[in-house]
Amino acid sequence: MKYVSFLATSLTFILFLAACGDAGTKTEPEAAKTDSVRLFEGPVDYAADTTKLVGFVAYNEASTEKRPAVLIVPEWWGLNEYPKTRARQLANLGYVALVADFYGNGLAVDSPSQAGNQATKFYTNPALINARFTAALNKLKSYPQVDTTKLAAIGYCFGGSMVLNAAKMGAPVNGVVSFHGDLRGVPADKNLLKAKILVCHGAADSFVPQEQVDAFKKQMDSIGADYTFKAYPDAVHAFTNPGATEIGQRFGMNIKYNAAADTASWKEMQDFFGRIFQ
Repeated sequence: MKYVSFLATSLTFILFLAACGDAGTKTEPEAAKTDSVRLFEGPVDYAADTTKLVGFVAYNEASTEKRPAVLIVPEWWGLNEYPKTRARQLANLGYVALVADFYGNGLAVDSPSQAGNQATKFYTNPALINARFTAALNKLKSYPQVDTTKLAAIGYCFGGSMVLNAAKMGAPVNGVVSFHGDLRGVPADKNLLKAKILVCHGAADSFVPQEQVDAFKKQMDSIGADYTFKAYPDAVHAFTNPGATEIGQRFGMNIKYNAAADTASWKEMQDFFGRIFQ
């Protein structure tokens, strides 16, 4: 597989990286419906090659029936509290949710320079994306509660880019959802891309400009991809994260929480899951 266009744009990703914010109608899978919720959550160890990875899993242990499962790839800050909150929300909807550890040892960072150092190596190395994504997905599939025929991945900012690229490289999932993620990366290949795609984009996102949106749509259309693109008016980068506004002010970034876009995109995700998990 050729990744020339991916590598050619890697330097411009560094600017995009500085934009990711820090942590901040119910549709339940039929197989997981139960009258009670007893949430199990906690760290989970797994590995990719020689790298120790520490993810976070959440699910309703009151139900023993198999259910769809969702892999979550965090923002460039790593495995902090924000993606764990999303995992709990998904568990309460009836899914098994696992937050992937892309950096290793459950690392979470709190400065743009640290985050940039960690994230940039993935933007320049598609094989590394694939390895870390696959390791996390395999761990998720190992849970006896998981229906391995019904798998999805979602990602935020950096994570949105990672799940889109994993899908374009042939990740064996039913669908992926990108929330305010960069839209560049490996070229789309109709022989590899099998997952359905939902992109939830801030229409006022200065880090993912209209030219990038147009190029993404053109690429998806050229291979007949099954994708849905939703743009939310007045939403800027990191619009789903309640902590984004404060982080944007602290570091001088054009990022801000948008409650309306957050609510709308979460419902779009649930509707999307209802379609891909039929």
